[in-house]
Amino acid sequence: MTHIAATEIATAALHLMRAGQWSTATNLLNAATTDDATERATLALALAEVTVDQDFGRQTDHASAALTAAGALLDGSWDLALLTLRKDYATALFQAGESDLRTRALALIEEAPDDAHRGAAYFWAGTIADNVYEQPTEAVDHYTAALELGEKTDDKLLIAQALRHLGYHAHAARDLALARTQWERSAELLQEVGHLRPTLAQQTMLATLLRDEGDAEGSRALATEINRWARQLDVPFIIQETADLMA
Repeated sequence: MTHIAATEIATAALHLMRAGQWSTATNLLNAATTDDATERATLALALAEVTVDQDFGRQTDHASAALTAAGALLDGSWDLALLTLRKDYATALFQAGESDLRTRALALIEEAPDDAHRGAAYFWAGTIADNVYEQPTEAVDHYTAALELGEKTDDKLLIAQALRHLGYHAHAARDLALARTQWERSAELLQEVGHLRPTLAQQTMLATLLRDEGDAEGSRALATEINRWARQLDVPFIIQETADLMA
């Protein structure tokens, strides 16, 4: 029998997740077995993250069972609480309900064990303020805090996420030059860390920007390529957004 550290398996699974290979990542984690309680908790937390990401992209529900299983091994875990918040945010965004998301997000900011975790909590607090409670000023404040902490900790994914959402607000304010700067940097960082789904979502925003800058042909061409990728990944909201740009 081959023995591989649980942390290595979890890392491999998260790289597969970022590539949009959710089923392969899940199969890898489910195939790993260990009698060590710490390693079992590591694998369970990784599976929860994979399924939360999958559910957000595909609007499915694989994470509920994974979160429950992880909860039995990780009572009081900050990381698990953030993943649960992310799952509930997706439910509120695509279906209904809110479960007092703002209060929970703010608590995670206060309870974060370090700047890297605090930055992630600020980012998700921003998305919740933005898309669930429709509080753009509060959202921008949270995104700005997330960006600062991302830069402080050299967390490229967090920087990319914060810039993407700050760029949305620059675009809404018709500051197209700032939006382009933020969105291009976000896309570059997302590509660098190999996270395909948000890269496609970010490129969709760039296609929208091309349209608003008057380059309808360029916008349609970029949207067409993104749409092909999104269909391969089966990510409904990107498929729809790019189809609208292609029309």
